[in-house]
Amino acid sequence: MTENQWLKLHAQSLEWVKAQLNPTAKVLDVYSLKGGTSSTLLELLVQEEDQQRFYVLRLFHKADWLAKEPDLAKHEAESLQYAKRAGLAVPRLIAYDETGENSGMPAVLMTKMPGSVVLQPSNDEQWLDSLAATLAKLHQTKVDNFSYDYFSYNDVFLLEKPIWSKFQHDWMRAFYIVSGGRPSFQECFIHRDFHPANILWEDRQVSAIVDWVNACRGPAGIDIGHCRVNLAQLYGISVANDFLTAYERHAGSSFTYDPYWDLLSLTDTLDGSPTVYPGWKVFGMKGLSDELMRHRLDDYLLSLLDRFDDF
Repeated sequence: MTENQWLKLHAQSLEWVKAQLNPTAKVLDVYSLKGGTSSTLLELLVQEEDQQRFYVLRLFHKADWLAKEPDLAKHEAESLQYAKRAGLAVPRLIAYDETGENSGMPAVLMTKMPGSVVLQPSNDEQWLDSLAATLAKLHQTKVDNFSYDYFSYNDVFLLEKPIWSKFQHDWMRAFYIVSGGRPSFQECFIHRDFHPANILWEDRQVSAIVDWVNACRGPAGIDIGHCRVNLAQLYGISVANDFLTAYERHAGSSFTYDPYWDLLSLTDTLDGSPTVYPGWKVFGMKGLSDELMRHRLDDYLLSLLDRFDDF
């Protein structure tokens, strides 16, 4: 997209935003938000009569993602509404444009939540415990009438032996396990992309859960597994294990752990040789490298296979 095309689209999107608020609304400033790797995230400062308010505008620009899931804007809009009704700390939906006909590309307009992403907490144990408690509360939400169902991102039958790994045969064993029958589970509302970069904090408390475009009905283990593989890459296996322990404590008898979902979540992250997620660097996480990611994923894989041996 050329600069002129982007400026034209930018103007169209802002006109759409004003139309969703009120005729006298004025967009005073626009800021790019950190961490948006699969969509464009903009923070808007808007003058509405005698008040200034902040909003977030998500624009879905990735053509390949939209080709697979053309209803991304609608999906996030419905997820936000469902989560809000459940009493979760999420942005309030203002409007969405499913096709982008009016806003220039598929868009979701929502309120801006207080807080910021924290990846290097000064209170590690409290931070991890609050992260687990937040997820356990989310999973208490019933999903009797939510229309989106869980599906795997990768077809394990099409995954190839990871040549980047020092434990290629162990990965093939993991693929074999995942390709088998899935354990039974009790369906609940899951975020589907729950990890530290999608959690906001204020005064050392969780202030919001953001990025709801993947929410669906599914097994709690998928959310836990996705968060654990992120924690394993960011901080190592011990932190990922401590998170699981904290989640089990908060979930109580409503949750029964099965390592299958951890392993499925791990294989779902595979897309070529592992690299450092760009969002982590944007949020100030230092000391990570692609080599470290490969090493930590290998270690995490072996720890999960050990759990199967003991299960």
